[in-house]
Amino acid sequence: MTQPQRAAELGMSFGGVNDAFKALIERGFVKANNFRKSDAKAAYLYMLTSKGVKEKMTLASVFLVRRLEECEALKQEIEDPKGEIGPRHPGNDAKSG
Repeated sequence: MTQPQRAAELGMSFGGVNDAFKALIERGFVKANNFRKSDAKAAYLYMLTSKGVKEKMTLASVFLVRRLEECEALKQEIEDPKGEIGPRHPGNDAKSG
């Protein structure tokens, strides 16, 4: 996918995507290869470096942990009906029966 295509897909400007790629390259997360040995900029291939792969794995792990915590909180909310029913009134529980 070209940078203009990526920009369109993300709803960003081409310049914004280009700046993001430059920043990723500077941080060592992405490597740019001229795979056609051409002067044409469209001939560049951007690849994740091992550092980029590790960072992506870390971000994915953080995302998954956050999602699991959200799921657990929802599960607890579903299992604990308190608050959903409203305040208890005398005579409405089984003990006063």
